[in-house]
Amino acid sequence: MNDRINIEVVYALPGEQTLLKRSVPAGTTVAEALQASGVLAKHPEIDMDKNKLGIFGKLTKADAVLRDKDRIEIYRPLIADPKEVRRKRAEQGKVMKKGGGDA
Repeated sequence: MNDRINIEVVYALPGEQTLLKRSVPAGTTVAEALQASGVLAKHPEIDMDKNKLGIFGKLTKADAVLRDKDRIEIYRPLIADPKEVRRKRAEQGKVMKKGGGDA
């Protein structure tokens, strides 16, 4: 059995996407792979305690052991709460409808 696995690390900013392909020892954790990939040096704003991590869109923990061909995703915090944005948009729509009338 091969003692190395192939993984990808992805991190996206509004104007830039980073995708790093690496070969790491079998048994490597998410945190170890992030350190070894160089993504933390390239993007010092990533905070392992604050940024959520996932593997193929499913949230995971930093101590999860990787499997061959896993893709680690580093998620950025949301700038705006989606529920709040929808609520404000709905309120604006109601105001517009009320004032659109008597023609």
